[in-house]
Formats: sequence, C-alpha cells, structure tokens
Amino acid sequence: MASEIEEEIAQAAKDLLINKHVKRLTVKDIVEACQITRQTFYYHFEDIPALFRWMFERDSARTLLEVRSLHGGEEQLRYLFVMGLNALPYVKKGMSGNYRDELESYLSQYIQRLFGQICDEEGLYQDCTRFEVKLILRYHSQAILGLFRDWTEDDTKNLDQIVHTVFRILTEGISPRGKNSEKVVI
Repeated sequence: MASEIEEEIAQAAKDLLINKHVKRLTVKDIVEACQITRQTFYYHFEDIPALFRWMFERDSARTLLEVRSLHGGEEQLRYLFVMGLNALPYVKKGMSGNYRDELESYLSQYIQRLFGQICDEEGLYQDCTRFEVKLILRYHSQAILGLFRDWTEDDTKNLDQIVHTVFRILTEGISPRGKNSEKVVI
C-alpha cells in the first residue's frame, strides 16, 4: 500500500506539471512543493522516472479493479478510454518536458500490461503463441497511444463510436474489403 508521502509526492508532481506549468520537472521543484527534504524524496523514489513508474503501476492496479467491476468488454474498453482522456493533460504536459522518453515507455508498458491482464482473465488469444500475443499487445497499445496523441474535441464528441470501432478491431477484426468481397489478385 502506498504511503501518504508517496501520494503527496505524486500529487505535487501532477500539480507542478498542470497547474504551475513547470516545463522541466525537477526533484527540487517537487520537494519544495511538498515541503520535504531531498532525502525524503530519494528514500521513496530513485529519481523522477521511478516516480512516474510508481504512479503508472499504482494507477494500473486501481484501473484494473475498476475494469473488473464492469460488465462487457466494450464497457470496459470505454472505461479505459475515459481514464486515458482524464490522464491526457498530465501525460501531454509530461511529454513536453524532460522525461518524454520515460513517460512514453511507461505509458506503453502500462497499456500493454492492462490489455495483457484482461486477455489472460478473459482467455483471449489462447490459440496464439506467446510471441504472437506480445506482438498483438504491443501493436494495440501503440495504436491506442497514437489515437490519444492526436486526440481532438471531435474525437471526444464521438467517443462511443470510436470505442465501438476499436472494440470491433480488437475482438472481431474489420476486413478492409468487407465481409462479402472477394480477394483481388494483381
């Protein structure tokens, strides 16, 4: 279970990125905001990327609990999209700062882990090799990241349609030729 100080440090980092518009988040910024010593920060986290990793892991566990309480895959996927959209301002701010590579890597791993746990629980991709499953999860996590990277207000208005289409892609596939068309040989 997370300690109060870890939660306070995480909240301070979020606040600095969003409300204080800090461009280059530093340990100094965080300890000043929390009114703690550098030693206290380093007791809990090795560095700022470790703080981000901890935040993603904590949020992953919370998100998975919430997803499990929902019924139906499409409803679960919609919840994940809403969670992603709520986190988007923080992620975009963090991506524009000095920890872009670490954040992008953690976010990708976070999405892959969530999808992986859901696939395991739902018994999906049982006929696939481990290599194929890892590739599928990597592919889908990058696709979701790509959607969020270019997200617009119109996308928010069409959230249900986007979730439905992504769910169809994930579960049944969408043929580029349609159901009844024949393959064209060139």
